[in-house]
Amino acid sequence: MAGREQKKSGGGGKKKEVKKETGLGLSFTKDENFGEWYSEVVVNGEMIEYYDISGCYILRPWAISIWENMQTFFDAEIKKMKVKNCYFPLFVSPGVLQKEKDHIEGFAPEVAWVTKSGESDLEVPIAIRPTSETVMYPYYSKWIRGHRDLPLKLNQWCNVVRWEFSHPTPFIRSREFLWQEGHTAFATKEEADTEVLQILELYRRIYEEFLAIPVIKGRKSELEKFAGGLYTTSVEAFIPNTGRGIQGATSHCLGQNFAKMFEINFENEKGEKAMVWQNSWAYSTRTIGVMVMVHGDDKGLVLPPKVAAVQVIVIPVPYKDADTQGIFDACAATVASLSEAGISAEADLRDNYSPGWKYSDWEMKGVPLRIEIGPRDLANNQVRAVRRDNGAKTDISRVFLVEQVKGMLDKIQQNLFDVAKQKRDACVEVVKTWDEFVTALGQKKMILAPWCDEEDVEKDVKARTKGEMGAAKSLCTPFEQPELPEGTKCFASGKPAKKWTYWGRSY
Repeated sequence: MAGREQKKSGGGGKKKEVKKETGLGLSFTKDENFGEWYSEVVVNGEMIEYYDISGCYILRPWAISIWENMQTFFDAEIKKMKVKNCYFPLFVSPGVLQKEKDHIEGFAPEVAWVTKSGESDLEVPIAIRPTSETVMYPYYSKWIRGHRDLPLKLNQWCNVVRWEFSHPTPFIRSREFLWQEGHTAFATKEEADTEVLQILELYRRIYEEFLAIPVIKGRKSELEKFAGGLYTTSVEAFIPNTGRGIQGATSHCLGQNFAKMFEINFENEKGEKAMVWQNSWAYSTRTIGVMVMVHGDDKGLVLPPKVAAVQVIVIPVPYKDADTQGIFDACAATVASLSEAGISAEADLRDNYSPGWKYSDWEMKGVPLRIEIGPRDLANNQVRAVRRDNGAKTDISRVFLVEQVKGMLDKIQQNLFDVAKQKRDACVEVVKTWDEFVTALGQKKMILAPWCDEEDVEKDVKARTKGEMGAAKSLCTPFEQPELPEGTKCFASGKPAKKWTYWGRSY
């Protein structure tokens, strides 16, 4: 919005002229106005369109294709673990929703209710699922009778609705979002504990191997864990531009709490009655927002090749009197060779746009590799390849086209991860005292500090850091713990420290 205002008032210098002339380019830079830049990138990059209900967004094919690429990987991996897909209704009865007190208290402000049917009020309002524990578990209690019914491992790909919040942000905080949610039940705690970490590793792979984003695996504090669960593990990412952590995905061990509430019992091998141990785990379309924030630049989106709908865009560059048909044929042949080799490639043969306009258009959409073919390339039986991540240009012989392009896509994927990790690591600050903590927080750091692991101390940290930017909180206690020398004190309370924990502001 601010961008449009600026244009009306005649601000913006040269950039405004370019924008007027081509309809391309961004009004905001990532470093100077991150929020406006992000809003503009997701729209101009054709990821989303704003909708007439606040906090709801239209996910366009460019975004859904990224979601599908992650889904293809994750769905195949959980099937190897013998998890089966299912679908439960969107609606929840109030009685069931309110059964687990801690759980519903955690979600109560966000629950949306259906209160009318046509003109008449419903006798009993119906909730729309904010998550599906209470939707699914009454039926687990029906389906699980004996130890042979275990483990029960179900997953659903669906949407959920969480209504009340401020500052809606596409992908990051929306009233409706897409996710998968896995819900599993086991005879023993050991099996549940093992699965929590197996799933967390899959989430790490989605972020690091597909989205090229470094994450930290760890455990949430008691204050930050899933409401009603035993413990929560997560993968945590960090956005250097805003100095905020972001919870990437969570894998919860629910313990036996829900089993108690919903009477999910089974007869074990000795013929004794026992309660199941349960897990739930989820990742959502938030993953896409994290990717945009981490990799995007002032030209638009930057997509990692492993999730991009189009990995290579081929653009003809015909000059006057050039063999236009020959160039177009070479473009078609290039796309055919790459497609045959399993690379997602398209040619942009639109004749109403100049090559320069097309370059900007595909850069905005973040396509990893651009291939240009002009008269000189045609004469030399070569193509010009331009990388989106660093702008590097290389001439490639058409004889070695496929292997060279494959190699370049691999390098782009790795480079995106390496650069993101370098930036993230530069933001990590190790502190020992409260003063160091406050300084680091002011510098938008992700802070690693020794902590006494007391809930009251964490609440105190939140209270003492409240301000315009939002309070600091614990992000996670990393599984990979640095050495904690004997006698180390908690940065916030001065009591003996028990562990190293990451702290910071977060989304």
